[in-house]
Amino acid sequence: MLRPQLPLNALRAFEAAARHQNFTRAALELCVSQAALSHQIRALEDRLGVALFNRLPRGVALTDEGARLYPVLNEAFDRIAVSLDRFVGGHFREVLSIGVVGTFATGWLLPRLADFSARHADIELRLQTHNNRIDLAGEGLDLAIRFGDGDWQGQHCTAVLDAPFAPLCAPALARGLRHPRDLANTPLLRSYRSDEWPRWLQAAGAPELDARGPVFDSSLTLASAAAAGAGVALLPLKMFEQDLAQGRLIQPFAQTLDLGRYWLTRLRSRTESDAARRFREWLQTR
Repeated sequence: MLRPQLPLNALRAFEAAARHQNFTRAALELCVSQAALSHQIRALEDRLGVALFNRLPRGVALTDEGARLYPVLNEAFDRIAVSLDRFVGGHFREVLSIGVVGTFATGWLLPRLADFSARHADIELRLQTHNNRIDLAGEGLDLAIRFGDGDWQGQHCTAVLDAPFAPLCAPALARGLRHPRDLANTPLLRSYRSDEWPRWLQAAGAPELDARGPVFDSSLTLASAAAAGAGVALLPLKMFEQDLAQGRLIQPFAQTLDLGRYWLTRLRSRTESDAARRFREWLQTR
């Protein structure tokens, strides 16, 4: 069937009736009489040569043919509605879905989102936090911000921010730490990266210690545990500047450790959209 010949009013009437399973409610939604809606559906059935509804004493039910047609129309009308909703203030708002490691989201990105929105009002960001394990394709994301060495197979990676790590802890605990060897009597909170504490202790010239504290899957929970006095955590300093400024966390030793960077990544198989390009350029200039 050629597009100019599509019976759009009849298709819209059928979709509403199928969704409500009721002609009266569908007619009210479309602001037409029940007789007019019924006439449109009957005309569509005649055109297709099939019955789309079984007329019952109380309401209607889809036939097999109607059940096949309904999801196609429902999805099509939903997609049209979503596209029309993106026109705001005379501009088309492009949606950009981004997976962001939680530490970067709260410690760096969220305080700067107002600036991005002011500069790019036509881009609607949809943020999804993760703990550095993410599947761009499987989760339907355009971009991801993650921490590491920038070597992820099949992904284009742009360095965003260096993030040196250092030990952080609660003020009360920091008062008893004069030298790295004092950590021997302190729980060392750990992440899933098991080599962090051995590498920092070696860089600080401290003896090797048994890191016996609990293991956490994100820097955010590590920081909360450290602030609560549960032990000392190795954390990216730039992500906890506010906690340090407010005295919630203390950096007892100056020695830092380079464990990687924060990167903006996208699939190499996917062309960079205009919205993705503008977000990348904004990140690189902050």
